[in-house]
Amino acid sequence: MRPAADAQSFALVAVAPGDEFGNGALIASLPRVISRAGEAFAFHSLEFVTARIANPNTRAAYGRAIVEFCSWCEDHGLSLPALSSPIVAAYFHELGTRLSASSTNQHLSAVRQWLEWLTRSGALRVNPAASVRGTRISRDAGKTPVLEREEARRLFASLERPNGLIARRDRAILAVMLYDFVRVGALVRMRVRDFQVHDDAAWLVLREKGGKERRLPAHHLVRDYVLAYLYGAGLNGREHAKTPLFQSAPGRAKALSGKPLDRSAVLGIVKRRCRSVGLPASICNHSFRATGITLHQENGGDIEAAARLAGHADTRTTQLYNRSRRRISSLEVERVHI
Repeated sequence: MRPAADAQSFALVAVAPGDEFGNGALIASLPRVISRAGEAFAFHSLEFVTARIANPNTRAAYGRAIVEFCSWCEDHGLSLPALSSPIVAAYFHELGTRLSASSTNQHLSAVRQWLEWLTRSGALRVNPAASVRGTRISRDAGKTPVLEREEARRLFASLERPNGLIARRDRAILAVMLYDFVRVGALVRMRVRDFQVHDDAAWLVLREKGGKERRLPAHHLVRDYVLAYLYGAGLNGREHAKTPLFQSAPGRAKALSGKPLDRSAVLGIVKRRCRSVGLPASICNHSFRATGITLHQENGGDIEAAARLAGHADTRTTQLYNRSRRRISSLEVERVHI
């Protein structure tokens, strides 16, 4: 059904992690730049942000980028039909003075695809962002902080004899991310049935971005820690197959809620557990994935095997997580002395 003539009544919807499109909804009022452009702009902008983007995290990021661009246009008295390539380029040049190159490129991708959708839908004559180029980024190592081997040992040693169910849950979560290189987005989507045990082996079924589903072998410690958590929580029966694997425990509750953790809750667990053993405050969810890949490479692992485990299409992406090369370089440079 077509929207009402009053485009101002529409909303530009961006769904954040844990929202109603996937656990709740964050709705920002439709920017005036869009509403003033007319009904077609309002309808197709809403269509782009909601129907055209399947991943809730991408939807949230793109929604924010579009709202910020529209605010800039409003501040400069610009209308959407009057936009040109030099104007869009000027915005991203200014944005690049405030944000990192990767963040600026993400904003450019969002705005370019949105304006392209308006062009394909007939609202715009041409896409004014089509010829605007982003910043080329070349890195030989990622920025994600990693745990040193001794730091990882200290963290897991603090959970070796977990006191209670929540500690068992936290130990299992950290192990899945470190030992099996699992992204936190895939971890929070896991159900009990996605942890599969056959004889002495265990497997993880992961549903990742882009709709990809992967099945990979679980490290023996992941198997042991997840089993200890499941038995402690009473989630080992077949009737719990569709139940969220890693559940929240609101407040100071020692009982699980039945609802899945979201990424921010996992980050809270990471921060709390790292703080308890004096680890750097910079450690985040992704640090465990990067740490696992680094340890795999330091122990002589094959880079192509690491890429398959991590779900990377290109080993160059895997190498960005591998800090062992940086450590080797530090040792080599110290060979220069007089």
